[in-house]
Amino acid sequence: MKRQLSKKLEAGTDEAGRGCLAGPVTAAAVILPKTFKLPYLNDSKKLTEIQRYALRPMIETQALAFAVAHVYQDEIDKINILNASIKAMHLALNKLKLKPEFIIVDGNSFKPFKNIPCECVIKGDGKYQNIAAASVLAKTYRDDYMKNLDLKNPIYNWKQNKGYPTTYHREAIQKNGITKHHRNSFQLFPKQLKLDI
Repeated sequence: MKRQLSKKLEAGTDEAGRGCLAGPVTAAAVILPKTFKLPYLNDSKKLTEIQRYALRPMIETQALAFAVAHVYQDEIDKINILNASIKAMHLALNKLKLKPEFIIVDGNSFKPFKNIPCECVIKGDGKYQNIAAASVLAKTYRDDYMKNLDLKNPIYNWKQNKGYPTTYHREAIQKNGITKHHRNSFQLFPKQLKLDI
């Protein structure tokens, strides 16, 4: 995995929860020192839950700066998930205690942030350490949020599915209805199979 894209003070940013039916989309931004290296740091989706939570304090201790931000379901419904994901990344970048000179973003969509040069990197969370670190923080902080919601809404099993559209989650929605934490702009119910004759 490469260390960083620019020689400047570079922030990597990524989000988690884009495809969920409930809860926020969460983004993190991380600025790492040039000497930073963690042996198994990778795209959070390729790590186990134990690995992600083991990495989080290492990232937070060694990072020059890091921040996490949520954009909640009401806002997602208003501005759509793509804009909400970018907004969450902007909010995280804005919370950094150091101002980055360059930003690298996981994916192919971003809007300029405070005129700071930026670059989108497809599958960047598997290529650059600062994006991978942001991926781990975004995922673990969002998972913590959904586990906490599960304490009040256990019938949806958010402690396991984290709001993603599992069969159990969709069946629970059909049986019990939706909560204020669900995204109304998403297809919450599976489409019925229909035969046109």
